[in-house]
Amino acid sequence: MNEVNNKIFSKPFLDSLFFTQNKWHQHGVLWHTLRVVYYTLKHGDFKMLSAALLHDIGKPFVAFKKDEEDREFNEWSFTNHEETSYQIIKNWPLISDYTKDLVRYHYLIRDLKKSKKEDLERYAKKKLIWDALDDDFKKDLEKFLHYDDLGKGKKRRD
Repeated sequence: MNEVNNKIFSKPFLDSLFFTQNKWHQHGVLWHTLRVVYYTLKHGDFKMLSAALLHDIGKPFVAFKKDEEDREFNEWSFTNHEETSYQIIKNWPLISDYTKDLVRYHYLIRDLKKSKKEDLERYAKKKLIWDALDDDFKKDLEKFLHYDDLGKGKKRRD
């Protein structure tokens, strides 16, 4: 797991929250989150609303410059941000287990595809998680990933 733990008033925290994420996101975490909320509401998936608000809550805490490309383009990486987001909310009493799971696994589909190409050990671990999920939740993850993608806006570069 990523050992980054940015403070609330640190440059990585504030920059990633308000201004810059990476090549896949047009907006900072806050605006991206509001866009995901918008698309979730627009499609009437009200049970996903809390997850839309909370799915990236951990991102600013783990923002870091992973490689030369991040430094060159002044962007951030967010390794395991979904687990960090889950750890923040896991003991919140008014948040449902459904929401906590959606936050924790919202990147799982993409992680499976990526790790199958790059890291077979990680893929095997993620596949065990995927196989343990029920079919209805898997469909919800697919829908939520779509809203998350809509919330990214246009890619800045490929």
